[in-house]
Amino acid sequence: MRIAFLLVTSLWALSLSAAAREIGEVSTVFKLLGPNHKIVVEAFDDPAVDGVTCYLSRAKTGGIKGGLGLAEDRAEASIACRQVGPIQFREKFDQGDVVFKERTSLVFKSMQVVRFLDKERNALVYLVYSDKVVDGSPQNSVTAVPIMPWTAAGK
Repeated sequence: MRIAFLLVTSLWALSLSAAAREIGEVSTVFKLLGPNHKIVVEAFDDPAVDGVTCYLSRAKTGGIKGGLGLAEDRAEASIACRQVGPIQFREKFDQGDVVFKERTSLVFKSMQVVRFLDKERNALVYLVYSDKVVDGSPQNSVTAVPIMPWTAAGK
């Protein structure tokens, strides 16, 4: 019963987060059978804040297991978020809201990005980390986007 609950809540959380678009990839290890191990660069827009795009680089396991979607990806990721237009808040949000989540193993491991508002410094802070149902990883990366007026280039 508990496993079913965890699966349902994980799928629900995935449906609430932003969808990433692959920007590019590089191979890191050649695999004779199946795809190579890679570093993938993806971009996603913050679903609650217009004008912010995040770029995420992460490891993607190849080989036969990776090709079949059965491999567990490494917990390492890096993030850089930038203001790409006027910042507009679409809705109220809580500290630590998940803005992106992706499965990194068959069932129990995911990588997620959460957002915080640093009111004192007028900035949005994004944190990427990996978690498991039983234990997570302390490896993480953080980036901040100052909330500033947006002016069109050349004016």
